Amino acid sequence: MQNLCASCHKPLFVVVDLAAAGRALKREALTAREKSLWRYRELLPLPDGVEPFSLGEGGTPLLRAKKFTEDIDLWIKDESQNPTQSFKARGMAVAVSMAKYLGATKVAVPSAGNAGGALAAYAARAGLEAHIFMPRDTPRANIIECRELGAQVALIDGLITDCGAEIAKRKTAEDWFDMSTLKEPYRVEGKKTLGYELAEQSNWRLPDVILYPTGGGTGLIGMWKAFDEMETLGWIGKERPRMFSVQATGCAPIVRAFENGDSKAAEFPNAHTCASGLRVPKAIGDFLILEILRQSNGGAVAVDDEEMMRVTREVGSSEGLFVAPEGAACFAALKLLLSSRKIASNERVVIFNTGSGIKYLDCYES
Repeated sequence: MQNLCASCHKPLFVVVDLAAAGRALKREALTAREKSLWRYRELLPLPDGVEPFSLGEGGTPLLRAKKFTEDIDLWIKDESQNPTQSFKARGMAVAVSMAKYLGATKVAVPSAGNAGGALAAYAARAGLEAHIFMPRDTPRANIIECRELGAQVALIDGLITDCGAEIAKRKTAEDWFDMSTLKEPYRVEGKKTLGYELAEQSNWRLPDVILYPTGGGTGLIGMWKAFDEMETLGWIGKERPRMFSVQATGCAPIVRAFENGDSKAAEFPNAHTCASGLRVPKAIGDFLILEILRQSNGGAVAVDDEEMMRVTREVGSSEGLFVAPEGAACFAALKLLLSSRKIASNERVVIFNTGSGIKYLDCYES
């Protein structure tokens, strides 16, 4: 078990033997496999013959959005249909399976909401002791979820960064394995299956544009890794989508760094937003996110909370999806990008809705 690189203290990534994986798995064989992220088993780190701890994660639908806007070919990757109702299930399924395999008995994570619920669920499934540190103002649904799944929950006065600092201070003495975003190598492996599924569901032709709500950015980084792996496998070509990070105006470190031309993002002061998954004032993978945005000729957009809430109802009434505020932020960002002509009418666009609005009832008027 290892967290960051012992030399440079940056994230570690799994290197897949793609030659061996390509011999063992042809893309045509995928259609006969189970509808979960484990259909890509040869491309994931859990050794062959080791049973994963699964709740049926992955295999979420790619839905055509026909009414929200008629200006473009718009699709929604709806991650709310995962176990624990968010995309966090993907990363935790792989990370917890690997932690158990490598001998962990206690795991800990800082979380502003959905990551905590996912860790609690998969730790329970694997028989691991889970310790979850959450800001005191985390949505009540997330706190209750973690407790009812058997995790030990500590509420902290502060932000997710303060929760992470508390884990770092205590993990050695408490014998916790730190499962923080990009501070262990395997959550990103679960998240990269977003990229594999998107390609497979799109008949191996990636969209022109991806809008992704960005807090820690693991999903965006994981997808980019998947695209490179698939090109090496011969499953897709060299073309890549333009990647856009979407953040909240009250917590937009990536947007600010992108606009300033910086290679990494300074901590965002007084971070605040009702989209708790976006309330990450300093991401350890900031330099990776910014590199991907620039390499793909994409960008970064900030949306205010009021617009997120308004657009949530617009998406719900037009498409029948109660999206999380983070997902709603992407729909609001799409309007901005269309009006500024950064997205053209003939382009195919995919928005990632990373969770269910039902987790955020505190944000809405009853």
